[in-house]
Amino acid sequence: MRVIAKKALREFWDRFPDAEDALKTWYAEAERAAWSNPGEIKAQYRSASILKESRVVFNICGNKYRLVAKISYKNGIVLIRFVGTHREYDAINAEEV
Repeated sequence: MRVIAKKALREFWDRFPDAEDALKTWYAEAERAAWSNPGEIKAQYRSASILKESRVVFNICGNKYRLVAKISYKNGIVLIRFVGTHREYDAINAEEV
């Protein structure tokens, strides 16, 4: 998959350095992945939440942080739409970001 907006990850781990290793690991795994449907994501990330509008919520650092991505399975693209704390996540609509 091609992950777009790594800058969002860097900006987040600059704010929360404890998230850096987990976000780098997630990024590397997503880049190596070839997800063709939500079931394949769930097989790899059992705690991921599959939402409407091709969105997926990934738990980062043992669910300390959340990452919302919009996935184009057909084009092999993962677009990072949000990375944040639970409080920040609670303030957004993950299906619309």
